[in-house]
Amino acid sequence: MIKFNATTIVAVRRGPDDICIGGDGQVTMGETTIMKHGAKKVKKIYRNTVLTGFAGSVADAFSLTEKFESKLDEHGGNLKRAAVALAQLWRQDQASRNLEALMIVADRESLLLISGNGEVIEPDEDFIAIGSGGNYAYSAAKALYHHTDMNAEEIVRESLAIASSICVYTNSNINVEKL
Repeated sequence: MIKFNATTIVAVRRGPDDICIGGDGQVTMGETTIMKHGAKKVKKIYRNTVLTGFAGSVADAFSLTEKFESKLDEHGGNLKRAAVALAQLWRQDQASRNLEALMIVADRESLLLISGNGEVIEPDEDFIAIGSGGNYAYSAAKALYHHTDMNAEEIVRESLAIASSICVYTNSNINVEKL
């Protein structure tokens, strides 16, 4: 089976009014072929009050984003409740259980990672990164967050630029959304 994967997503919060999420645009087929350079893996949802970003199978991530939006509607925009409801559905539903993706979601109060294992994780720091270049982007975000006065968008962009210079599955075609 040919898998489409590889990406880097990073999110940073510098207070309730400075929240940003970004991702590279590369979609890789298998281990050796770049299929797309300009995929958009981050977006605003729920009346432009929630940011989402995904890593993993593109089709699965789109499906999960739709399900997450539905859960946000169901729970009146409460990010944490919607995230837990999605994680439960993801783990318990036969069709959803096989979806291969990770999601970062953020609003003005919370920054969360949602996984297919039924986990909803709120990071200790005000930044998080996932995907093939996630460790590189996370390390860069950590250094920039703690040792500069850069705002959230600047940290996201620079972290992704650093990751793209190291990770072969991350490119420098960066998309950013902010609240």
